[in-house]
Amino acid sequence: MSLWIFKGDKKVKLYKRKGNLIKMHPAQILVLGFGGLILLGTFLFMLPIATYEEGRGLSFIDALFEATSAVCVTGLAVVDTGTTFTLFGEIVLLCLIQIGGWGFMTTGIFMFIILGKKIGLKERLLLQDSLNVFSLAGVVTLVKRIILITFIVELLGATALAIRWSFEMPLGKAIYYGVFHSISAFNNAGFGLEPDNLSKWVGDPTVNIAITTLFITGGIGFTVILDLWAKKSFRKLSLHSKVALLMSLFLNIVGFLIILISEYSNSATIGNLAFEDKLWASYFQGVVTRTAGFNTIDIGAMNLSSLVFMMALMFIGASSGSTGGGIKVTTFAIIVLAFWAVVTNRDNVNLFKRRIAWELVNKSLSIVVAAIFFIFLIFFLLTFTEKADMSKLLFETISAFGTVGLSANFTPELSPFGRILITIMMFIGRLGPLTMAFALLNPRKEAKVRYAEEKILIG
Repeated sequence: MSLWIFKGDKKVKLYKRKGNLIKMHPAQILVLGFGGLILLGTFLFMLPIATYEEGRGLSFIDALFEATSAVCVTGLAVVDTGTTFTLFGEIVLLCLIQIGGWGFMTTGIFMFIILGKKIGLKERLLLQDSLNVFSLAGVVTLVKRIILITFIVELLGATALAIRWSFEMPLGKAIYYGVFHSISAFNNAGFGLEPDNLSKWVGDPTVNIAITTLFITGGIGFTVILDLWAKKSFRKLSLHSKVALLMSLFLNIVGFLIILISEYSNSATIGNLAFEDKLWASYFQGVVTRTAGFNTIDIGAMNLSSLVFMMALMFIGASSGSTGGGIKVTTFAIIVLAFWAVVTNRDNVNLFKRRIAWELVNKSLSIVVAAIFFIFLIFFLLTFTEKADMSKLLFETISAFGTVGLSANFTPELSPFGRILITIMMFIGRLGPLTMAFALLNPRKEAKVRYAEEKILIG
C-alpha cells in the first residue's frame, strides 16, 4: 500500500508501506526496538513478584529508570539491587543487561537462527547498522561468533568468581554471584548485588583481575576480539583494531596513574589502605571509568580533581562495536589526529602508514558535537530540577551518557523529573548521539545542488 499526494499536475509518493510496516530510517527502527525492550522491562519491574516490597513492585518512574539502565548497560540505580529485587526481578535485570549488551537486533537474529527462520536483506541491513560494521557480508556469521564469545567469556568469568566467593559464602550463592557479576561485567553494566558494590573486595586480586578482564574484554569490541583471534599478530591487525587497542591501553594506564596520584592521601578513599591495596583500588577505578559502573571505593568521597578526570574518561568511553558507551576511543583518536593535521598544516590525517578519509573525520566531529549538545541540554535541565552541586550534576549526566553507571552517591537523590532526564540521557548514550540525531531528523539524500563558495571568519 502506498500514499500519494499531488503537487500541481504531478503525482508524488509520500510513503510506501509493505504489509503493515512503514519504511523508516534504520536509526528510527533501533530507537523503537530499544524503546520497546525498555517498556517491557518497566512492566516486569512493576510486577509485585519483582521486588521484596509486599503487594507492589517499583513505581513507574523507578521501574523505567532501572529498565533503561539495564538495557543501556549503564548501572545507575535508584534502588539497591540486592535488597530490592527478588530472584525473579534479578533474572529480569540480567536478561535486560544481556540483550542490551548484544543489542536487540543481535538478539533477534539469534532467535531467528535458533528457530531456523530465513534472515532477509532488511534484517541484515539493520544488523549492520546496529553492529556498526563496515560491510554487509558475513554479519550473520558475526552474530554467531558474538554469541559464542559472550558465552565463553562469561562462563570463564563466572567460574573464576564463583570459586573465589565459595570460600566466604555457600556454594549456591557463590555460583549465583559469579554468574550475575560476570554477565554484568562483560556487558559493562556495573550492577552489583552488594550495597557497596565491590568495595569489600577492594584489595582482592582475584575479584579485581576477573571483573576488570571481563569489562575490558567487553569494552574492546567484538570486531577487535575476532580480529585478534584471526590474525594473532599486532602488525596484521586492521587499523581499527590497532587504534582501539592502543588507545584503550593508553587511557587505562593514564587513568590508573591519575587516580593513584590524586587519591593517594585521601583518607576517605584509598589513603588508609595498605600500599598494595592502593594499587589495586587505583587500577580498578582507573580502568572501570570508561566503561562499567563498578566501584571498590566511595566515588562520592573522591577528590574533585579525580572526578573531573573521570568525566573525561567517561565521555571518551569504550571501543566501537562494544558493550560500552561514550563517543568511543576511535572517535577520540581521529579527532586528536585531525587536530594535529590542522595545526601542522597537513592535508591528510595519517596513522600507521594509512590515510583516514576526511569523511570519517567529519563524522567523528559530528559525533562529538552531538554528544556535547545532548550532555549540555540534560545538564542544563537538571540545574532546574535538582538542588545539588554542579560537579555532581555534570558527573551524573556524563556517566549516563557514557553508559558507565558511576555515581557520586547522587542517583537515589534524584527527583522524579531528574530521573526522567537521566533516563533519557542513558538512552541517548546507548544508541549514540548521531544515531539519535538521525532518528529525530530523519535525514534525506542530499540535493544535487552545489552552491557558490564563500568564506567565514573563524577562530
